[in-house]
Amino acid sequence: MPSVHMSNARWRKSSRSGGGNNDNCVEVAVAETVVAVRDSKNAAGAVLTFPRTAWSEFVAGVPR
Repeated sequence: MPSVHMSNARWRKSSRSGGGNNDNCVEVAVAETVVAVRDSKNAAGAVLTFPRTAWSEFVAGVPR
C-alpha cells in the first residue's frame, strides 16, 4: 500500500474508551483513501493503514 501522509489527520478515540489515562485504546483517522489506526498511548508510534473499503467491511462485522 502506498505511503499516506497523516501529520494533519484528525484522530479520534472511541467514546467507549472510558476516558481514563490507563485505558487501552486505539485512535482512528480517516483520510481520502485509507483509515489509519494507532495506539492512543503512543501517538508517535506505528500507524496501521487500511483501505477504506476494508475498514468499512470490518466495522460492519463488529457486533453492536
